[in-house]
Amino acid sequence: MKIGFIGAGEIGGTLIRQYSKAGHNVKMTNSSGIEKLKSLAIETGASAVELAEVVSDVDVIVISIPLIGILTLPQHLFKNSPANTTIIDTCNYYPIRDGTIEDIQNGMPESVWVSNQLQRPVIKAYNNILYRSLVNSGLPRGAASRVALPISGDDKGSKDLVSILVDDSGFDSLDYGSLHDSWKQQPGSPVYCTDLTLPQLKRSIQKATKELLSQRRELGLKFILSHDPELWMDIVKYNRVIYESDLDN
Repeated sequence: MKIGFIGAGEIGGTLIRQYSKAGHNVKMTNSSGIEKLKSLAIETGASAVELAEVVSDVDVIVISIPLIGILTLPQHLFKNSPANTTIIDTCNYYPIRDGTIEDIQNGMPESVWVSNQLQRPVIKAYNNILYRSLVNSGLPRGAASRVALPISGDDKGSKDLVSILVDDSGFDSLDYGSLHDSWKQQPGSPVYCTDLTLPQLKRSIQKATKELLSQRRELGLKFILSHDPELWMDIVKYNRVIYESDLDN
C-alpha cells in the first residue's frame, strides 16, 4: 500500500517503521519541519515530504498528532485526495493538553469530532495502545497471547484495510462498529492501553461506560505522569484495574 503520515512522533514514528518493514510505500510529514525527519527517512526508507504531498496519491493517510492539532490542518487539505482514501485517526482527547473542546465534553465521540473537522470519514485505530506496547508487544499471527486492537468506522472496506495494517504491526484486530461506537475505545475505557487478547477485548469493550470515561481517564493520566514511562507494563496493569478490564482467558 501507499501510506502517508501526518505526524511522526512516538506512535506515528513506530507505525512508519512497522509499515516500511512490512513492505509498504511510506511518506511522512511533521509540523516541526521535514528536516527533522532525515534520520527516520534514512532508517526506514520512508520519504519526508511537505504536507500537501503526503496526502496525495496514497491509499491510506494516518493522522498521529495531538488532537488539538487537527484544528491547525488546512481546511481543504484533502481536496485532491480521492473520496475512498482511508484516513486513520490515532488521536486522543486530553484536556490538560488540548484545552476544552465543548462538543467532546458534551459527549461527542472524539473521532466523530475529528471527522467533522476534516469533513472526511475516518477510521479510529491505534489510539488505545501505549507507544512502548506498540514497539514491544507485537507477535506473529496465531500467537495465543497476541494483543488485539479495536477498529471503529463506517466503511467496511476501509476497516478491512486497516485490519491488514494492524496485522502487519503484530496485532489482532476487532471491528467493533461505527464511528459513533468509537467512544468505547477512548481513554478511560476498559480497552484503553490495557493490552488485551482478542477474547479479552471482545468482553471488555462491552463493559465500557460512557459516563465513567472522563473520570477514569484523569486517574490513568495521573498515574502515567507520576511513573517512569520505561515501566510501561506497570501502567498497563494499573489501567486494567481502574478501567475494570475483563482478564479471564
